[in-house]
Amino acid sequence: MNYETAVSAESEGSLGIEGEAAPRKGRKLLIGLAILLALVVAAGVAFQLLSGGTAAPADDDDSQAPVVSVISPGAATIEGSISATGSLAARREMPVGVAGEGGRVVSVPVDAGDWVHAGQVLAVIDRSVQNQQISSSAAQVDVAKADAQLAQANLDRALQLVERGFISKADVDRLTATRDAAVARVRVAQAQVGELRARNARLSVVAPASGLVLERNVEPGQVVSAGSGALFLIAKGGEMELMAQLSEDDLAKVSTGVEAAIVPAGTDKQFTGQIWQIAPTINAQNRQGIARIALPYAPELRPGGFATATIKSGSMVAPMLPESAILSDDKGSYVYVIGKDNKALRRSVVLGTVTDDGIAIVKGLSGKEQIVLRAGGFLTEGETVVPRKQAE
Repeated sequence: MNYETAVSAESEGSLGIEGEAAPRKGRKLLIGLAILLALVVAAGVAFQLLSGGTAAPADDDDSQAPVVSVISPGAATIEGSISATGSLAARREMPVGVAGEGGRVVSVPVDAGDWVHAGQVLAVIDRSVQNQQISSSAAQVDVAKADAQLAQANLDRALQLVERGFISKADVDRLTATRDAAVARVRVAQAQVGELRARNARLSVVAPASGLVLERNVEPGQVVSAGSGALFLIAKGGEMELMAQLSEDDLAKVSTGVEAAIVPAGTDKQFTGQIWQIAPTINAQNRQGIARIALPYAPELRPGGFATATIKSGSMVAPMLPESAILSDDKGSYVYVIGKDNKALRRSVVLGTVTDDGIAIVKGLSGKEQIVLRAGGFLTEGETVVPRKQAE
């Protein structure tokens, strides 16, 4: 082997050793950096533990508890009211039918929805036959009057002859009786004419009192009689009423004369009425009774329509809460009350009147409690909270 060969071999051996040493140095450097980073993190944690003192369990840390708004509502005087629904109806319905013997209807001058007055003709029945009967009876009156006049003339002549002795007293008595019978026949004929005229007048169907025509059940050409039933239905005076359905408890809270606000379905117009009658019985099926609320006539009040009523039921003292504070589930309505140690506790309540200022709490609260104002749906019973009181 010559000198160049030896030098080349030595150079290759030294280069191989240096190539293997470079990766080992890089790995050692990374390991050192990792150890240094771990020491820094550990030192930071230890510093925080030492600076903060002994840490309390996370569940008891108030800094982790949710902040909730609370309110103490107190008690307010509330005008009590009862909401009810029912159907509108005529307060006094007057069915009108045929009072006489009936016949063929000639004309019907009124229709449903018309306002009529007492004695106004609603339907006219053909009376051609009856008119002929009246004419015949009137002629009989004339005949009877002629007979009475003749009997009176005979009696007058007889009385003149009695003074001269030509006619006996018996003849005078007979002529007097004839005259009296003729006068009586006149009165009988006149009574018959009056009867026929009265029957004739009853052929016209007339309104017994002023009011609003609700139904018309007859048409011209129809043959009617006393057994035909009601041809017209009239609301006397146009007065209406609401048959408000109330529960047993609510029915006991109202009395006659109490005012009520009525809003018919399909309109925002409000009418004022008064309870004029309270049902003496309760329906055994639905446990409800009827309060009849009288209403004056108005075109918007249609019998058979649906309406809602707000009835005044006196005043009461109770806490008022906004709707946001009241929750409900299958167990009923409830609120969250802040108890000892700022624990949120469930409290069942009974709701009362709903007003623009809130909902009255009839039972369950005194008004001195701290009530969760909102976000109660996100709390669980017994959860610790941080209460923040708001104005009442």
